[in-house]
Amino acid sequence: MTTTAPHTDLGKTPGPTAPRRPPRRPGSLLRALPLTPAVVLLLLFLAGPIAYCVSIAFTDLQLTGQAEDSFVGFENFTRAFGDEAFLNAVWLTLVFTVLSSLIGQNTLGLALAALMRRASKRVRTLTGGIVVTAWVLPEVVAGFLLYAFFRREGTLNAILDWLHLPSQNWLFTLPILAVSFANVWRGTAFSMLVYSAALNEIPQEITEAAEVDGAGGLRRMWHITLPMIRRSIATNLMLNTLQTLSVFGLIWVMTRGGPGGRSQTLPLFMYEQAFQNSLIGYGTAVALLLLLVGSLFSLVYLRLLRTEV
Repeated sequence: MTTTAPHTDLGKTPGPTAPRRPPRRPGSLLRALPLTPAVVLLLLFLAGPIAYCVSIAFTDLQLTGQAEDSFVGFENFTRAFGDEAFLNAVWLTLVFTVLSSLIGQNTLGLALAALMRRASKRVRTLTGGIVVTAWVLPEVVAGFLLYAFFRREGTLNAILDWLHLPSQNWLFTLPILAVSFANVWRGTAFSMLVYSAALNEIPQEITEAAEVDGAGGLRRMWHITLPMIRRSIATNLMLNTLQTLSVFGLIWVMTRGGPGGRSQTLPLFMYEQAFQNSLIGYGTAVALLLLLVGSLFSLVYLRLLRTEV
């Protein structure tokens, strides 16, 4: 009786084997355990309200005169893009953000940080104290101070009359410029602190070598300083932009969005629709569109942060 050997493919090379995953260690779960309370709080107080607002934005919920709300789909969003007041608020929000944040706070903060780097200790202390005081003031208090400065009988017109220059009612003729200046005055301190820390990280040897090579102040700023603090610039722009998009109290105290809606940004328009006109669903849809605008700005800045020098 003969037996046959098992068939084996000796001439074939074994195929590639799938990489084996390392076994999950219990220690990795233990290291993630301290993060559990923070994750739960974020889900409860951040993701939860956002999800609730998303659900409200697709309804016709009102504060008064309604027994129950009903699902209306994208009606609130289509209504917003067909509303001239909403489009005006979008335009004024962009103007307010560009003037007061991208240009005003960013440029003035960088200039103050660069000048204070070369100033004496006494001048740095005095300037920093004045600028930071404007930043730590409550938004409502800052709004009343700037209202008193720009009103028809205010400080600015008193100075112009003393200089024999024409005065005007700035809160009526140029309201969006007045509130933009107010936001610059109040928020420049943050940019100044960010850029002061960034400039202190630049090695002094690089600046001295550029001075020896004959580079002037503007050339050193453009070719050396700005590229080396690029990441700080992008971070500062992102934080300032998000903060400026949500400014409400400052504008409300100074102009309440007027006159005629000429300083009504998206936060004020959202408040008017939701709480003055009692259209909670429509106002929440506007809030989600404002959240989308902030997300688009954030994506642009995060893209800049990923780019290498």
